[in-house]
Amino acid sequence: MDILKIPAMEKEEYDRFIAEEYVSRIAFKGDYPYIAPFLYVFNGKNIYFLSTQYGKKVELFRSNPQVAVEIENYSPDLSHYRFVTLQGKIDEVDQEEEKLQVREMFVDLIKNKDLSPNILAALGHSPEDPLESLIHSEKSVVWKLVEVKEIVALKNS
Repeated sequence: MDILKIPAMEKEEYDRFIAEEYVSRIAFKGDYPYIAPFLYVFNGKNIYFLSTQYGKKVELFRSNPQVAVEIENYSPDLSHYRFVTLQGKIDEVDQEEEKLQVREMFVDLIKNKDLSPNILAALGHSPEDPLESLIHSEKSVVWKLVEVKEIVALKNS
């Protein structure tokens, strides 16, 4: 009996998929894998994340920046699904112009997707802070996925 394999997405298709979504999971290496959800933005070339400056994820990032990033979308009954897993490394962005552009992309994402102000707490801010405080505040750090070694992009239809 043959095993049915899930079809792979082509680069153009998974780039479009990554651009459409905005929630990911990052698996960090430690004594055991540690998985945390992250909002992300994609500029067509790089995936960026905002991280608080505290917590287990920061500790694990500093000890080993190798990660796996997973982005998924599925229907409630799982009749349709797509996912992309990228294995690479996280770098902290220190170039001021790049950080500013990424922070502005996050503000646009939150506005365009009409996300709750409560998401600001996951980014190191109070939900009462003005959204634009993400742009110039250093309450969070900007991370970029680099040195991607493998991409697995699959779909069922």
